[in-house]
Amino acid sequence: MSIDQLELVVALLNARDRPQNPTVEEYREGFERLSSTVGVGANTTIKEIDANGVPGEMVTAEGASDTSVTLYLHGGGYVIGSPRTHRELARRLSAETGGSVLAIDYRLAPENPFPAAVEDAVSAYNWLLDRGMAPSVLSIAGDSAGGGLAVATLVSLKDQGIAPPCCGVAISPWVDLEVIGESMTTRADVDPMIQRDGLITMAQTYLNGADPRSQLAAPLYADLSGLPPLLIQVGTRETLYDDAARLACQAVKDGLKVTFEPWDEMIHVWHLFAPLLDEGQQAIESIGEFIRYNMR
Repeated sequence: MSIDQLELVVALLNARDRPQNPTVEEYREGFERLSSTVGVGANTTIKEIDANGVPGEMVTAEGASDTSVTLYLHGGGYVIGSPRTHRELARRLSAETGGSVLAIDYRLAPENPFPAAVEDAVSAYNWLLDRGMAPSVLSIAGDSAGGGLAVATLVSLKDQGIAPPCCGVAISPWVDLEVIGESMTTRADVDPMIQRDGLITMAQTYLNGADPRSQLAAPLYADLSGLPPLLIQVGTRETLYDDAARLACQAVKDGLKVTFEPWDEMIHVWHLFAPLLDEGQQAIESIGEFIRYNMR
């Protein structure tokens, strides 16, 4: 690991403009600005998509094809984020899987609270099936809230009797909307991105009065039996570390094939900083290997 690289990323995060009591729109604009510092690699095809009424971007890296697709669900606490904030991550994931990545612009709270995000993810997955794509060449992945949403989408597909994709990937997943994991406090001093108070506000905004232990809002409490193989990645400096660890434990109890990868010293969704951080690219390569293996 390059300490200099990691320190550069942490300094970039700490230098963010953080207005007091920001509005939702200010939160969203700030995330867009942060992602713009990363940029998108050249020779990338980005095609706007309407997936059963859900807008999105089909991202295909140079040398990749559209014969397989990863449905990607961005992070942002169900309140902020978009395909634009995750374009470079999507491009690198496309390059590593050899297929395309469909990053959807699912509806956000407070305008569209739970379960709108789950409904949109299921609709987009059904769109891929409607195009004649076999579940064996499809996967679902996401980071942070999108990681929780990826698992919730798999649960919803099972509940509706819809054929699942070959596998799922949860990056730094947020799966506990009560925010009671021990690492929320024990790792607060070393996490430059995610803190408990902010998550509580986002959870309340997204839930809009719904049960915080609803299995499609907090898949930590879902019956995960029968889901496809799952890869869970998390950094050891994350306040959300216990979300990922508890999800992995529950998945094992429910009989899933689970690969749990804790990355030493990494911060929340370090993949976003792959252009600056070697471990970001290495983690994406691990995801690509996992998806390719399960598409055999």
